[in-house]
Amino acid sequence: MPQIYETVITTVDADGLPHVAPMGARFEGDEVLIAPFRPSITLDNILATRVAVLNVVTDVRVFAGCVTGRKTWPTLPAEEVAGVRLEAAISHVELGLADIHGDESRPLLALRRVFEATHADFVGYNRAQAAVIEGAVLVSRLHLLPSEKIDAELAYLQIAIDRTAGPNEIEAWQWLLDAVAAFRIASGERARPADAAAATPVISASSSGAVR
Repeated sequence: MPQIYETVITTVDADGLPHVAPMGARFEGDEVLIAPFRPSITLDNILATRVAVLNVVTDVRVFAGCVTGRKTWPTLPAEEVAGVRLEAAISHVELGLADIHGDESRPLLALRRVFEATHADFVGYNRAQAAVIEGAVLVSRLHLLPSEKIDAELAYLQIAIDRTAGPNEIEAWQWLLDAVAAFRIASGERARPADAAAATPVISASSSGAVR
């Protein structure tokens, strides 16, 4: 199985309006491969401009925000392509469209590296950051997955939040729980454990400032 990395892709439309979207990416030599489903603003923008920027971020609020309607994040101009990178990126890779494969509903885009830079050291994701990313994936699939599976996975991920989250992860996690609750209200579902957690989060801070 190919390794897929969770990244954030920034693109711009023909008028230069930025768009931010979490997206799995594969790396093959000098190329980056992404496969957005249609309809996709990211796909439309890349086809229009033939460029994109891959961002590596440790502020997981970006992942949670993008799947809960918070899509506006500070950006900076890219160095070599007519696009933008996230201000929060610890590194970024500027990309140019090289080829398009696959079917009409989910084309595979091969993008070549044009420029890349590191802006801060990457020390790794802690468990809470990884949990937020997994939770963001779940929220993006609320319309596809059974409620029982959502609840079971959120309950397991909550353990990592309770033990290792800092303020950014707590905020991001609450956005995700709120999104689950709102989806269920809109769908006419009865309240479930995840909804109760969204309504009454229990948070305790250690002396170091990290949440345990």
